[in-house]
Amino acid sequence: MTTTYAVLSEGLEKRFGAVHALRGLDLAVAQGTVCGLLGPNGAGKTTAVRLLTTLLRPDTGSARVAGHDLVREAAAVRRRIGVTGQYASVDGDLTGRENLRLFARLHRVRGPAERAGELLERLGLTEAADRPASTYSGGMRRRLDLAASLVRRPDVLFLDEPTTGLDPASRNRIWDAVRELKADGTTVLLTTQYLEEADRLADDIALVDRGRVAHTGSPAELKSLIGSYAEAVVTHPDALAKAAAVLDRLTGTEPAFDHDRHAVGAFTTDPTLTLPRLVRELDAAGVPLVDASLKQPTLDDVFLRLTGSKELAA
Repeated sequence: MTTTYAVLSEGLEKRFGAVHALRGLDLAVAQGTVCGLLGPNGAGKTTAVRLLTTLLRPDTGSARVAGHDLVREAAAVRRRIGVTGQYASVDGDLTGRENLRLFARLHRVRGPAERAGELLERLGLTEAADRPASTYSGGMRRRLDLAASLVRRPDVLFLDEPTTGLDPASRNRIWDAVRELKADGTTVLLTTQYLEEADRLADDIALVDRGRVAHTGSPAELKSLIGSYAEAVVTHPDALAKAAAVLDRLTGTEPAFDHDRHAVGAFTTDPTLTLPRLVRELDAAGVPLVDASLKQPTLDDVFLRLTGSKELAA
């Protein structure tokens, strides 16, 4: 079965003076999927999005977005994509309904009033439709901004940190909207500061580091790269060294200490290491245990291990 890609880039490079922001970005986003684009500060994630949405031109390399060449057919690309940024682009003096009608007319969408009503209902904004957007909460303005980007029914939607600063209820509404878009066949490229968001929504994740895509795969595949996390909590800090020696032997990786909790842990990709075996080995070594665990990694763990950074790109 041949995969159709909504976004496909090869060797994209971009410099800003002495700063080499992208160093050969290769990215493939399958049609009708949600791809999470993650990366530490300065990794090149924001530059990549600005290139793929035609806001910047690459120095070298090529890309096709929604079936069109990024450089030679930039206007066609813009007609096929939607973009929702971190800050609302709607007019606060207009009502929600008026904003969407305006966007529909600008894009020459048939039946602008009907399309506005459809999107207001889809994003849960019908009750506030005839209020000025300036009276909306942050979550409501973000949903209205998302609705504006959907007026033309884009083939590819770029969401740049769509839920930053939102309360859990507003965040869940955005998540539901993304899932509905995917079900309708829209391809979504999502950048986010919340790794839980990428874990829940993304079919695949592209981890950008130092201007390149360093790792790709589903959340489960990326987690499998670092394995499980074996941890021992001991009764007294004097026992940490003994517990660390056991973990070092069992996992083959350098243990990390949490002195406040009297805990030590290490990642392992050994499928034969089970919790009962871990407890037996610690007990045989005379380690005075309070607790032992073998946990599945989170995307936070993956991010820290694969990039060595605690900060996502803003």
